[in-house]
Amino acid sequence: MQTNDRMIDLHTHTVYSDGQYTPFRLMEKAKSIGCNLIAITDHDTVAGIAEGRKAAEEFGIKFVSGIEISTQEQEEVHILGYEIDETNTTLRRCCQEFAENRAKRAELICEFFARRGMDIPLDEIQRIAGGEIIGRPHFAAYLKTHGYVTSIKEAFSRYLDTHAFHQEVERKKPTPKEAVALIHSAGGKAVLAHPGLLKRSFAEVDVFVAGLKQAGLDGIECIYSKHTPSQTEKFLALAEKYQLKTGCGSDFHGEQVKPDVELGMSWSDGKYKGCQLIV
Repeated sequence: MQTNDRMIDLHTHTVYSDGQYTPFRLMEKAKSIGCNLIAITDHDTVAGIAEGRKAAEEFGIKFVSGIEISTQEQEEVHILGYEIDETNTTLRRCCQEFAENRAKRAELICEFFARRGMDIPLDEIQRIAGGEIIGRPHFAAYLKTHGYVTSIKEAFSRYLDTHAFHQEVERKKPTPKEAVALIHSAGGKAVLAHPGLLKRSFAEVDVFVAGLKQAGLDGIECIYSKHTPSQTEKFLALAEKYQLKTGCGSDFHGEQVKPDVELGMSWSDGKYKGCQLIV
């Protein structure tokens, strides 16, 4: 890193969704690598925020309360929320609904595999999940442990992120615009997560962002661990075009869940086309 760079991470997950570490262990790890600004953005839940905030204070790390909401519009789209009030009644009610919908989907996923001759006990998936949120990575971990696949990546490419899977297994999700409104209702800032992972051309992403901007979108996660340098430059230009701020996150889940994603991202104020960090 350059001398004016700092290590931050505004996109991390804990055991409260599909991450490997508790909020305390995540903050401990962040401290060990010199990360001084971090957000917990668990999928569809705010359950780990209070614990994360307390741990961050103990380790002297600036903490941002966050969430990553799964939405649906043509494809699955993730919207990050920052500086949210996790005690907000509307937000907590929606998170409870998200958890209930995920629990119902878990049963459908078990049925999906049963139709393919693979018996996956739901109680075993619940044990692996350990929290209120059951996600696809928990099934991927089971498949790897029991020899159905050799890696988490293979579990997704062969089963959990296929056309057949999405056709047979679906849960009710809000639209991206509804997620933006929900985040705003909890006093937060809404950011389009990892746009480079969308199955759309850049021109289509441009149109999509323009629509979300009209709905109140605050930023784009331009700096992301899986974005190429070219994608980063394009999304920074898009943020500048629509006067949006930028997110900067790794999408860290832990070495056992996403072994190719490390905690921490390099950020330098004023370096990226004049775009401002979302927090």
